[in-house]
Amino acid sequence: MRVIVYGAGAIGGGVAAAIARSGGAVTAIARGAQLDAIRENGLTVRRPNETFTQRFDVVETPDQAGIDPDCAILLAMKGQHTQAVLEALRSAGVTDQPIFCLQNGVGNEPRALRYFPNVHGVAVLMPSVFMNPGEVAVQSLPNLGLFYLGRFPKGSDAQDHALAEVFTKAGIAAFVKESVMDEKYGKLIMNLNNIVVAALGPDAPGAASLRDRAKTEARAVLAAAGIGWTDVGLDHPDRKAHMNWTPVPGLAKVGTSTAQSLARGTGSVETDWLNGEISLLGRLHDVPTPVNSALTRIGAMMARDGRAVGSVSLAEIEAAVAAS
Repeated sequence: MRVIVYGAGAIGGGVAAAIARSGGAVTAIARGAQLDAIRENGLTVRRPNETFTQRFDVVETPDQAGIDPDCAILLAMKGQHTQAVLEALRSAGVTDQPIFCLQNGVGNEPRALRYFPNVHGVAVLMPSVFMNPGEVAVQSLPNLGLFYLGRFPKGSDAQDHALAEVFTKAGIAAFVKESVMDEKYGKLIMNLNNIVVAALGPDAPGAASLRDRAKTEARAVLAAAGIGWTDVGLDHPDRKAHMNWTPVPGLAKVGTSTAQSLARGTGSVETDWLNGEISLLGRLHDVPTPVNSALTRIGAMMARDGRAVGSVSLAEIEAAVAAS
């Protein structure tokens, strides 16, 4: 199995480097300065206990990747970029190759299924940071991360098991699940905090209460929708055995992936596909979601106006909640 990693940022880059380091066949699709840096020097991965630099095949577009029937395609971009990527893959001739969504949220899999018949979900627990072009940090021990994977919407097949073996050999604990979306909905609940940290800043007064209110809304919405979920938080036995968050020496605290997007000035955040998912389900099932709806608007405003991490006050957010 040759692996195509579409999106070589903090997650995709780390995964591609790990697979290549373990002797696996991998091609990454990257862009801009990241593409240039990997082509020139490979990707440097900083971990709590080591730093390594790994070269691997990297191209700019999917039609340059030589995607054949035996490839597995891993999507590792943010949810707001998925639509364009699916169209690019179809234009490149992808048909029934397995598509694995290594992405936060639960909206990528149904979008992919509109285009391709062979779609798989992957719940990714891999605390990674994009540092500079050609350099990422992965803050996890003993493994690089913990992945759950399976077919969407349910079931598993030989391709799931084959990719799990690739991940395991690369130093990523991987488990095949018959209902992987349960883990993905559990991860979604965790990710509702991303915009809270990005807006208020790490450890801001009132952040914990706001986070808990967002999660309470989510649990109510999922119950109303009849959607099951699995708590993949810090107390999960797999987390304790395979993936403990461990700081990388010398790495400044940078916050969530949403905070990283804002700090880098990317111009977009994935809040629409996280908190916005809860708003969507709430509207479909007549469950109020004022906190998540307000946070979704806050995320869009921060990206649009170039607001810095921590530049939004709790009062500003509460006013948005009251207006929801």
